[in-house]
Amino acid sequence: MRRSRLAAAGLAAATFAATAVSLVLGAPSATAALSSNWYAAAPYLMPQSNNPPDPVTVMNATGLKAFQLAFILAPNGGGCTPTWDGTSAVSSDTAVAGVISRIRGAGGDVSVSVGGYGGTKLGQTCGTVAATAAAYQQVITKYSLKAIDFDLEEPEYENTAAIANELGAAKTLQANNPGLFVSVTMPGTAAGTGWFGTQLIDQAKSIGFTPNNFSIMPFDGGFNGGSSQVSALEALHGLLMSHLGWDSATAYAHEGFSGMNGKSDAAEMFYTSDFQTVYDYATSHGLGRFTFWSVNRDRACVGTTDNGVCSNVPQNDWDFTKFSVRFAGATPPQTTPPVTTTPTTPGGGSCTAAEWDRTKVYVKDNAVSHNSHRWTAKWWTQGEEPGTTGEWGVWQDNGAC
Repeated sequence: MRRSRLAAAGLAAATFAATAVSLVLGAPSATAALSSNWYAAAPYLMPQSNNPPDPVTVMNATGLKAFQLAFILAPNGGGCTPTWDGTSAVSSDTAVAGVISRIRGAGGDVSVSVGGYGGTKLGQTCGTVAATAAAYQQVITKYSLKAIDFDLEEPEYENTAAIANELGAAKTLQANNPGLFVSVTMPGTAAGTGWFGTQLIDQAKSIGFTPNNFSIMPFDGGFNGGSSQVSALEALHGLLMSHLGWDSATAYAHEGFSGMNGKSDAAEMFYTSDFQTVYDYATSHGLGRFTFWSVNRDRACVGTTDNGVCSNVPQNDWDFTKFSVRFAGATPPQTTPPVTTTPTTPGGGSCTAAEWDRTKVYVKDNAVSHNSHRWTAKWWTQGEEPGTTGEWGVWQDNGAC
């Protein structure tokens, strides 16, 4: 879905080239893992293309501590060895290693994302789960990673065997690297995710694999601002419950948002106000991840409208990145959060709808009474108290009754 990812490949920043040459003396030194909140909030950064900004400049300006470096692919000519963008072998890499060293030297860390839109994925070219896992283990070992993201998109997304290799590899890596933070990212639709995404969730369940989160990318699919993205996230919440057998709180804690800042590839527009809408939803519901594509684009367009290197919306540099910093500080839970036990208040005598029941499941247009108001559900919900979810929450306040 991210068609701008490999645009402007020749615009690598001079600061990156200089620091890569001066810092790399081998693999980047290992660093203590950050809290999982930072890996859950790490925004995407292409370190070798799309005119990458100096990461330390971004860190100093925002307080950011983690980046999601993209993308690991199979070699363009085929094979089962990891490369950056299909062209630069991980085994002989010094450029990205220099970027990582620079980030770690400033007190931060990285996650690495495998896959993405386009290109050939290792799950397609490695013939088995074991071979796919071994290829990714090279990346983890090379860069001493504490986190990895499986960004499962076209054309691999629709390839059942390839997805089985990717998810099986993710489970193997999780077992062989204790404490590894593993995210799974997939396309989003108004229904949460599409048929292939639902099949992916079912495949994960069938092999007993539970990542830290399943994240959707609600853009490039007819979305219109933050409210439509919130609706998609709520639909995904329902899918996680129904397909994985999770309760509401567990589903939220293992759900993530991966947005696109500014103008999307399909000319949808997402402003900082839209990010605020989704951020409020994510933090109020305890979502496990909040990230976006990409830091390369997190600046106003000056002298260009190239969607790979600027956002095409009014902003200051790094305005969207600051949401990642805030989310990391919001301490999103990675385990089942406690259930709120706020007592309900009986409705007034003129409230004809049944009193809201925390244990009941409500779907779109179901009406309830609560605190002497009538409320209508905007989508599937369970356990969310009317009057506590805000303007963009699930309950529409129909007024006093």
